[in-house]
Amino acid sequence: MIKDIVLHLERDQSGDIVRDFAASTAEMFGAHLAGVSFAFAANIPRYIVPNFPAGVLADLFAESEAAARAAIDRFEVAMKRRGLSAEPRLVLQTEFGPPRTFSEMARCFDLSIIMQSDEYSGIDNSSLIEATLFDSGRPLMIVPHIEQDGLRLDRVVCCWDGSRAAVRAINDALPLLRKANAVELFIVENEKTANEKVIGGIEIGRHLARHDIEIDVRRTPAADIDVPNIILSHVADCSASLLVMGGYGHSRLREFVLGGATLGILSAMTVPVFMSH
Repeated sequence: MIKDIVLHLERDQSGDIVRDFAASTAEMFGAHLAGVSFAFAANIPRYIVPNFPAGVLADLFAESEAAARAAIDRFEVAMKRRGLSAEPRLVLQTEFGPPRTFSEMARCFDLSIIMQSDEYSGIDNSSLIEATLFDSGRPLMIVPHIEQDGLRLDRVVCCWDGSRAAVRAINDALPLLRKANAVELFIVENEKTANEKVIGGIEIGRHLARHDIEIDVRRTPAADIDVPNIILSHVADCSASLLVMGGYGHSRLREFVLGGATLGILSAMTVPVFMSH
């Protein structure tokens, strides 16, 4: 069940689309929604901060705090208008920064929702997405910056390669799959999956059937480097409204970073992506 959702609020008003998407998700599941806004001069690297004149730095933080408070105000107005159970959380300072703070918050929610990065509007959520995906232990929904609709479950495409991450994502997505009009298991066949006994989708199909979820299995061959493009093309061709996939990454200096295929999907996604690790 999805009964508790945490949302990362964008300070710029152009990012309110993710707020409205999260609100539609909360409405669909009758869930409580917490909106978190961070007040930081986020574009200033920490190693530069000590070299900033005190007055300039104070002005930047004051501007950031004002924008964060404005996002909270817009959130409260929107939630009251929709009649949703909601709570605002304004975070002025943290010891470790927004990515770690938000990922630790997310551990006590059923689902996190974050907007996709958008270089044109200056929104960089890559660190936030990585930290939440790999450190929260909870599923994450990434919303495209071009999204105009609320959550739709007309056709949900689940990427399947028999891996632990894929299993985790499909299991975490069960509340969504039960409400979907159509669920598809999409298999990209290549050297990595050729010898996997579970790749055929029969066993996971039986498992989902016991949850009253019928699936349509689709397969396509592709080289490993083409996987992101193949998935995105298929999502567009079948008019999918949601993509479910495992979040893959590799360790670097005791931290996880997004793998190439995952990064490729998130950089060019056109529909919301539900991920688990």
